[in-house]
Amino acid sequence: MTGLAYTLGVVLFALGVLASIALHEVGHMLPAKRFGVKVSQYFVGFGRTLWSVKRGETEYGVKAIPLGGFVRLVGMFPPAKDQPEGTVRKSTTGLFTALIADARAAEYESVKAGEDHRLFYRKPWWQKLIIMSGGPLVNVILAVVILGGVFIGFGIYEPKTVIAQVSDCVIPAADAGRTCKPNDPVSPAKLAGLRSGDRIVSFNGQNITSWDQVTTLIRANGNNPATLVYQRGGVYHAVQTRTTVSQRPDLNDPTKTVEVGFFGVSPVEVRERQGAGYVAATMWDYTQKTAGVLVHMPAKMVGVFQAAFGGQARDAQSPMSVVGASRVAGELATTHQLSVSDRIASVLGLLGVVNLFVALFNFIPLLPLDGGHIAGALYEAARRGIARIRGRPDPGFVDVAKLLPVAYVAATVIIVMGVLLVYADLVNPVRLTSG
Repeated sequence: MTGLAYTLGVVLFALGVLASIALHEVGHMLPAKRFGVKVSQYFVGFGRTLWSVKRGETEYGVKAIPLGGFVRLVGMFPPAKDQPEGTVRKSTTGLFTALIADARAAEYESVKAGEDHRLFYRKPWWQKLIIMSGGPLVNVILAVVILGGVFIGFGIYEPKTVIAQVSDCVIPAADAGRTCKPNDPVSPAKLAGLRSGDRIVSFNGQNITSWDQVTTLIRANGNNPATLVYQRGGVYHAVQTRTTVSQRPDLNDPTKTVEVGFFGVSPVEVRERQGAGYVAATMWDYTQKTAGVLVHMPAKMVGVFQAAFGGQARDAQSPMSVVGASRVAGELATTHQLSVSDRIASVLGLLGVVNLFVALFNFIPLLPLDGGHIAGALYEAARRGIARIRGRPDPGFVDVAKLLPVAYVAATVIIVMGVLLVYADLVNPVRLTSG
């Protein structure tokens, strides 16, 4: 059953990612068709075509490598300034000049007489903006729907003021996960006689209403005396105790450790459904964290390289490919400590986070990503607006084809990163558990 659950988790997650990719491309295609842009192809995947069918002027299909997708919008690049509409240079010199000319020529392969008005580059800037934003916005919507469904439908675990476990000893954060050794000091909570099921009522005279409050007060107490009131079996007890100082993870940055007060108790956690306000706040928090991940992606990739080829331990916060995320989904589906509903919620949550990452990644203002075309549309709007205000002639459409050399370099970097991540996820994957 474990193998079946693992396979099911991997397959269902992969299908969820594939569906997200397909819907991303629909987000481009539908507004493009609505605004009259000619759409010649809609494909999920890359490489060799496995299946396709033509409906009207658009060919729909699936390709062999399910790691992306594309919609071909005819006329993405305008002709060069010295060329008439619908034509390209007969010959070119220079590598990038030839590549740009080839890209321009490819734009007119599907153009028939009288279709110039349907070329993408000829559309108003705001239509270009909507078309190119449609894909990543679909991923944002999917992330909100999926994560919102998890938070509202399944709920999240909230810590209560009831003690779930009392630590036997004080173990530094660097050694987290190991068992107590004879020389380890006994935890203050154990010395105070606290037990599982006790409810903390007050700490140093302050009434306790949440576990976050317990954590804050204990950490701030350092190596000082404390008066603790707890409830056990309906009876209130007061005990004079003392917290100790220990290295614990920083609450603002879990990758760092700080010396703070330590008592040695962990809370009971109860799954509770959340409301729309929680969804909105959490989505904003996830967005900020995901943006931070993108900013630090180059540094993170160094660690991925070292893990893939140097045998170093893979950071649990390391970037992953779809292959790695699918493996994590399989592990979540087979985590026996979780109930069936918890496993489903965890896999769905992972899919929601992936959609948010895809959306923000595509918003990066760099070709060949959607953000590069979005930036081009906004630049066109600004340039034409300024010319109009100054009473100058219309500068015309923005020629994003001039940025193709940058796009080729960026695409190469993205492909190399993708291959590296897939390789690392195969030879040294991120694991939820050790072993």
